[in-house]
Amino acid sequence: MDCYACRNNEGFDQLPPRERVAADRFWRVAHDFNSSLPGWLVLVPRRHVTSIADLTDDEAGTLGLWQVRLARALRAVTGCVKTYVVQFAEKEGFAHVHFHIVPRMPDLPAERRGPGVFGFLNDTDGRLSEARRDELAVAIRAAL
Repeated sequence: MDCYACRNNEGFDQLPPRERVAADRFWRVAHDFNSSLPGWLVLVPRRHVTSIADLTDDEAGTLGLWQVRLARALRAVTGCVKTYVVQFAEKEGFAHVHFHIVPRMPDLPAERRGPGVFGFLNDTDGRLSEARRDELAVAIRAAL
């Protein structure tokens, strides 16, 4: 299986802060590796699942709580006015269910709001460094 999330979940104890912002027995939170937007988080089930309908009741029962807690932590750390929550899991190697928890900053240009926020992904010129993502991860963890 070529699953990015599962490979990281398997090495959980050795993950750097950016890949283990927070976790419980069902979920792991990571800072997105391919974003230029500080605080772009990804909420990932700890077991392999490719459809929301296949989440267990226990996983589903904590999903909303994680989303709200992460939104609050992002507001505290980044100053965002709201968060976007998005789930597709369609890209090859990334079919593992995962939720993008994206801070919507107050000064975000209109063309980057809503679906336009995906312009911050694959931005090779502005991609955040590992050190910056680790720094954000530690701050978000503290805010949780």
